[in-house]
Amino acid sequence: MSKKDPRIDAYIAKSADFAKPILIRIRKLVHAACPDVEETIKWNVPFFEHKGILLTFPAFKQHCALIFWRGRLFLGKERGKFRRITSLADLPGDKILTGYIRKAVELNEARIKNPARSKSKAKKITVPDYFLAALKKNKKAMTAFDNFSPSCQREYVEWITDAKREETRIKRIQTAIQWIATGKSRNWKYQ
Repeated sequence: MSKKDPRIDAYIAKSADFAKPILIRIRKLVHAACPDVEETIKWNVPFFEHKGILLTFPAFKQHCALIFWRGRLFLGKERGKFRRITSLADLPGDKILTGYIRKAVELNEARIKNPARSKSKAKKITVPDYFLAALKKNKKAMTAFDNFSPSCQREYVEWITDAKREETRIKRIQTAIQWIATGKSRNWKYQ
């Protein structure tokens, strides 16, 4: 038989008034659907575990969320409707919600994992001719720029092309060439 974690009692108690009945109902259904469930707090949010993480239900200022850890496997696009719960009416009936919880338990017991996310192919970065010409004048900068990751290259290109005035663009190109020649990323000051 599962025990209730007093930290979750405290979490529910300090939640907004609209959230309390939602959190209490979800908690009750989780315990009914999986008597062996374990409660815990991770990342300052209540989690339910049974042979791995089943679900979490964070409460925010104006809404709650119900996030099934392997929800992509059995909810598909339906899981989006549990991201913004503002009242009990936003939740499905007890029978449906219990079914979702039991499905999550089944997946954990079978050790079925979420499928790996497909790696998105990075968009080809189009370097403007005027920036490319400036890079070619400095071999160190050109070599360093070619060795940068696509995201690092994109940050420089966007910074330069976002300039509204020509004077600003020229100044940014000069600064970029200096930074790139020394191997610095666009936001090197914040790393």
